[in-house]
This record gives sequence, structure tokens and C-alpha cells, in this order.
Amino acid sequence: MANLQDFNGYDPTWCPGCGNWGIGMSIKQALVQLGFDPSQVVVVFGIGCSGNMNDFLNAYSFHALHGRAITNAIGIKLANHRLPVIAVVGDGDCYGEGGNHLIHACRGNHDITVIVHDNGVYGLTTGQVAPTGQKGYKSKSTPQGIIERPINPLFLALTQGASFVAQAFAGDALKTIEIIKEAINHRGFSLVNILQPCVTFNKVNTYQYYLKNTYKLTSDYERSNYDLAIEKALERDREKFPIGVIYQKKDLTYTDNLSQLKEKTLVEKERFKDYDLLFKDFI
Repeated sequence: MANLQDFNGYDPTWCPGCGNWGIGMSIKQALVQLGFDPSQVVVVFGIGCSGNMNDFLNAYSFHALHGRAITNAIGIKLANHRLPVIAVVGDGDCYGEGGNHLIHACRGNHDITVIVHDNGVYGLTTGQVAPTGQKGYKSKSTPQGIIERPINPLFLALTQGASFVAQAFAGDALKTIEIIKEAINHRGFSLVNILQPCVTFNKVNTYQYYLKNTYKLTSDYERSNYDLAIEKALERDREKFPIGVIYQKKDLTYTDNLSQLKEKTLVEKERFKDYDLLFKDFI
């Protein structure tokens, strides 16, 4: 059985105190507790401070282009739908550049787990405001304050058909591990939005801010209740952040609906050779 050290890559270069440290450790611990070793899981990374985990996590991994982690994760899942596939992304990467891909991944209920580092800024490029940044937030790119309303990631995922939507806080590793494990075990599209303080560039959404404004869902919370999930998601607009699994339902995954994958994965199938069958439609 693998241990935590088996998943260690290079030493992380994140800023001291960054929420990425807690998220990185939580992902590794979740994989260990689920009984995986580095050869049994695929992790796709976006661009940004979160994407730098590509060097810090030992697994089959792929460093995608900005905003394209989800599409690559879906491609890998289609090629071998028996593999657990995880996308580790940032809020700018996923909700900004990759927002359209997120929407369609939810619609298709693709069986991948998307873990989002939500810190409200583009930390790698020195703190420009991200799509989740609060209205009025001042940064290098918005010196007079951001004009647009922020993206509500939980509400967006819910309304586009995600079958598992959860929120965690990087300052609570034990709860984050628990949520990530549930997300990976879920069959269908899983979004885990992790509130991640950026100690260098975001002086508003700090650890103290989230300790004050987060709360854990109780054990009797009805996670299958869609209307209740919508209510919980909208609490973000009032600066309240529920921690836990907001919504979960059982549904057929995208690959469940592909008859050609019933018996074998694409990588197990014999390579297609009958090109004349394709050409006849064009001759």
C-alpha cells in the first residue's frame, strides 16, 4: 500500500502560509486513504500557483494549457474510463479561461473530479483579480475596484447539471480530505471548490475572514435536496460559506451512455483499420 511519501514530488515553492500547502497535503492524504498508489490515478493541472502542483505531486500527470485542464481530463477519461481522473485548477484558470469547459463538463456529467483553488486572484501573475473576486476588490488590474459581479461557482455548477458539488476550506485539512475522498468516489462530475487564502496578494479573504464566515453543514443536511443546495450556494452572495457536500445525486455518467465502452476501454480496443468504411461517404 502506498504512503504519503510515495506521492511526494519536488519540494513545493508556494509562499509560506499559502492555502495551497493545505490543499496539496489534503489531496495526497485522500489518495493514500483511498488506497491508490501513484500509478493508479491521473491528475491534470491547469496554469497558475495551483498548477505548479504538477511538480509537487507524484502521479500520472499532465500539465494542460490555461483553462484547458478539464478538456484534457475528459479526454483521458474517455480513453480509459476505469481510471480515476482528477483536475487540479485555480479559480481564474477554471472559472475564467476555462469557464465554458466547466459548463459542458457539468452538462455531460463526465466522471472526473475537479478541485478548484479559489483565492480570488491570479496569484502566479502577482495578484490580478480573478472571476471569484468580490465586487469592488482593488488589484493591479482593477486599481479602482472590480466592476463585475463575482462568479458563484457552486450555483454555476448546480444549475448546469453537476451531480456532486462541495466546498472546503484550506485551513481545515481534515474536512478537506474527507470531501475530496467523497468527490473521487462519486460516479459523475464532481466539483470541489476550496476556499484558499492567498497570503501574499489577497489581504481581504484571509484565514481570519474564512474562520469568521464559514460554517460546516450538519450531519442531517439533506444533500440530495436540489432546492436547498441552491439556497446554500447563494449564501456566498452574503459572504457566508457552507463547508461540506452541498449536493449529490446518482445519475448515469457520460461514459455510461457510450455503448462502445461497455466491454472494453478505448485503450484496450483493437486499433481501427477499416478506413474504406469511412471514405465511402466522401467518394
